[in-house]
Amino acid sequence: MANPAANEIQLIQQAQFGNLEAFNALVLMYQDSLYNVAYRLMGDAESAADITQDALITAYRKLDTFHGGNFKAWLARIVTNLGYDELRRQKRRPADYLDDLPGGDSDDGAALPSPGLTPEQTMQENELHQAIHDCIQSLGADQRLVMVMSDIQGLSYQEIADSAGTNIGTVKSRLSRARLAVRRCLQQVAELLPAEFRLLSDE
Repeated sequence: MANPAANEIQLIQQAQFGNLEAFNALVLMYQDSLYNVAYRLMGDAESAADITQDALITAYRKLDTFHGGNFKAWLARIVTNLGYDELRRQKRRPADYLDDLPGGDSDDGAALPSPGLTPEQTMQENELHQAIHDCIQSLGADQRLVMVMSDIQGLSYQEIADSAGTNIGTVKSRLSRARLAVRRCLQQVAELLPAEFRLLSDE
């Protein structure tokens, strides 16, 4: 069985030599996860799709600057940087993304229901996803950025600091405040939360 990591390295090397098919294979590997990050960051499906497309174009143009390491994290940093730049440019309020949540006209960013759930459980799960997304979108752009990069992308403090152009102390502070704000926000819909999360304190 082929080693996925070795295959990725081979595709990257081929793409760096101009092999478009190799780059397209990489796109297929990562476009869904990158779109998910963009959607969480931007708050609406259309903006997320635009940011993801721009990020992939940017990645292709800058492939020569990738010198090893975590390729997925490298792509994710491009997505978050473009998204952050767009949020700063727009300086907008949290997006009205209700049509893009479960039950809306588009469900591009919504999670699929878990198999075996009753219709009522599926509805509750969708409502919980909506509540979590809503709480994340209520954060300021700086806090939302670090939370997406840390808790959704799984990047390290240093990687986040490098991408956001700040220091690790600021990243930790923003992340702590973001998590607390989301936790408090979710207590307003505590009936949707699993029982073990309903009594979380603010500590």
